[in-house]
Amino acid sequence: MFDKHRLDELTQAVEQWENGTLKKALDRMPERREAFVTQSSVPVERLYTPLDVADFDYLRDLGLPGEYPFTRGVHASGYRGRLWTMRMFAGFGTAEETNARYKYLLEQGNMGLSVAFDLATLMGYDTDAPAALGEFGKCGVAVSSLKDMEILFDGIPLGEVSTSMTINSPAAIIWAFYIAAAEKQGVPMHQLRGTLQNDILKEYTAQKEFIFPPEPSMRLVTDTIEFGAQHLPEWNTISISGYHIREAGSTAVQELAFTLADGLEYVRWGLARGLEIDDFAPRLSFFFNVHNDFFEEIAKLRAARRIWAREMKETFGAKNPRSWLMRFHTQTAGVSLTAQQPEINLIRVALQALAAVLGGAQSLHTNSMDEALALPSEHAVTLALRTQQIIAEESGVVNTVDPLGGSYFVEALTNQTEAAVYEYFRRIDDFGGVIPALKAGFFQQEIADASYRHQREVDSRDRTIVGVNQYVSEEAPGIPILQMDPQGYARQVARLQTLRRERDNAAVERTLNALREACAGTANTMPYLLDCARAYCTLSEITDVMREVFGVYHEPAFV
Repeated sequence: MFDKHRLDELTQAVEQWENGTLKKALDRMPERREAFVTQSSVPVERLYTPLDVADFDYLRDLGLPGEYPFTRGVHASGYRGRLWTMRMFAGFGTAEETNARYKYLLEQGNMGLSVAFDLATLMGYDTDAPAALGEFGKCGVAVSSLKDMEILFDGIPLGEVSTSMTINSPAAIIWAFYIAAAEKQGVPMHQLRGTLQNDILKEYTAQKEFIFPPEPSMRLVTDTIEFGAQHLPEWNTISISGYHIREAGSTAVQELAFTLADGLEYVRWGLARGLEIDDFAPRLSFFFNVHNDFFEEIAKLRAARRIWAREMKETFGAKNPRSWLMRFHTQTAGVSLTAQQPEINLIRVALQALAAVLGGAQSLHTNSMDEALALPSEHAVTLALRTQQIIAEESGVVNTVDPLGGSYFVEALTNQTEAAVYEYFRRIDDFGGVIPALKAGFFQQEIADASYRHQREVDSRDRTIVGVNQYVSEEAPGIPILQMDPQGYARQVARLQTLRRERDNAAVERTLNALREACAGTANTMPYLLDCARAYCTLSEITDVMREVFGVYHEPAFV
């Protein structure tokens, strides 16, 4: 792209600038520190010029929006034709309380629903299970059966909204509850739109909400991919998630490398099942964290699209262009929020959201300012949603496609990120693949080392966190905190007891036995899970059958 003669001239000009203009400036005003680095400790040069992208090929490396390799975005017109989906993550207490929050968000301009489940649900337990004691509704909504799912979406037409559900180990079960709830509304499954997180590999790596060993867990994920390809053409059966990897302490490069490696592993399992790649790859989606380092996050998202497109087309031979493009949801960084001076979290979130938009996200959740203290209040979540709406309607950044494309710094950082990701791919391959690497503790150790390094920098004040280790205020937070209904737990337990008493328990036993046989064999489990859901089997009852057949995974201690 650049003429060699002109690059030689530029090299000479840069040398003269360094020995003249820059030297005089540094003599007069020395730089504040010896090294400048990104949030992930990647060195940042003082100046970027065409010399930093000297071998840059526009069509190969950048291309045009909506065309391979999608560096500039998956839509030809960017946000000029359609904005990203403003999808606020919400869930707390009972299904009734969360249903009211969903209706409020839709009234405020929220474009899609995103369900947060409580820890008991995430781990496959009913609310009244002994192992779930004390966890009801604290980090999301409790869903113990189809009855809860019906209440959760009461008055919300499931044929018209797109729903994302952040659930992993029991994802297939919760999806069955959702499909059955839609049937109760008269909505056939082929009309449903939404996303199931369903990313079990990152649970072993980062979030640790696994139940079964990796191999049967991957079988369940593959069951959903196959079932979705056959029956739910508008549903994203996996949201391959870097978000929790980043929240666990990884760098931006680690987040991207480990997420893409997981995505490629899901593709391999789908192909091993006998599926054609173009039958399921277009419905794979991704979920990324957007942290504080503005340009690093933009470069990460641009590199993500390019790597995925190349791997789908060149490594796996996908023919459908929709199989090449990466669609992703983004969420601002929860780990960046501080309990100290919580109002300034609004500023952090605004910058992170802007980076997500400039990076070309298709969907965005903005965290609320109070989330380091409690679940979001109605006031706080409204401000978080308004942040997105101001970016969309007032900032002007949506007026042109990929406005940072061609920036020497952004393109160089994108290339650097891509190269670092492929180096991680090589190291993972040395272990024999993703599952052997996670069983060996490779991902876990890499994340732990990065997290330790970051915390050491904060403790030593080599890295500033405003309000925490610099610019500290002793004033107590003066913002309202959400209070859940104190009677919610009792109502939830009473509902479960009534359900178990009044349902057709012969049908419950019959469907659970059929599920047990399916799990012990090779059949796709989704039809059996749907039968269990329709019979009002509870989450614990279904998961216990799977625990019995598949076993329970205990992570080894890594040295």
